[in-house]
Amino acid sequence: MGIIIAIGVILCWASHLAYMLFFVEFSATNLWMYLHIIIQAYLYTGLFITGHDAMHGNISEKRWVNTILGTLSVGLFAGMSYSRLRKNHGLHHKHVASEGDPDFYVRSQNYWKWWAVFMWRYLTITQIVIMAVLFNVFLWAFPAWGEAKILVYWALPAILGTLQLFYVGVYWPHREPHTSDMGIHKARTQKKNHLWAMISCYFFGYHYEHHEDQHIPWWQLYKTKES
Repeated sequence: MGIIIAIGVILCWASHLAYMLFFVEFSATNLWMYLHIIIQAYLYTGLFITGHDAMHGNISEKRWVNTILGTLSVGLFAGMSYSRLRKNHGLHHKHVASEGDPDFYVRSQNYWKWWAVFMWRYLTITQIVIMAVLFNVFLWAFPAWGEAKILVYWALPAILGTLQLFYVGVYWPHREPHTSDMGIHKARTQKKNHLWAMISCYFFGYHYEHHEDQHIPWWQLYKTKES
């Protein structure tokens, strides 16, 4: 089931992106365009969540399957390195919300400062080159789309997706102050509301539950929520 869901998320992301680029009018007055951008941003979030599941070995019992689907997911998200993400995410769970956590920013709890530092820590020259090459391939293959359309339909939703992922999966659950109810995981959790949990970030608002048992796939997380 994990493999089917992972492939399904990737296909939804790819098919909706193609639909946007080929059929959604690129115009500031086209309200449907904004709706599709929001949908695509949400699908980008799902793409990264799929990569995250792979890092925890939650897509398949076979490591090579997780590696392939995880590499594909984070690569499509923004040309990111799966191996680097996997290493850093392991450190996040080992040293959560401390100096040793690469996702935590000890100097400031300001959302935008922390987000900027978070993005900078994961940005690589290789990633920039990959994204630049893909952008120019798009432009060469479909010159009628133009630079602006490609950036707005392809790149902007990815950036919006990082804002969603960062807020629900890093900033809100782990920001200070760390209270006693957050336990050793230093993680908050959303109140039980499965619809909102799915819309807000594929159940990752149930963040304490994720840290409590890292081997539950995102689509099963709601089952761990008691209150």
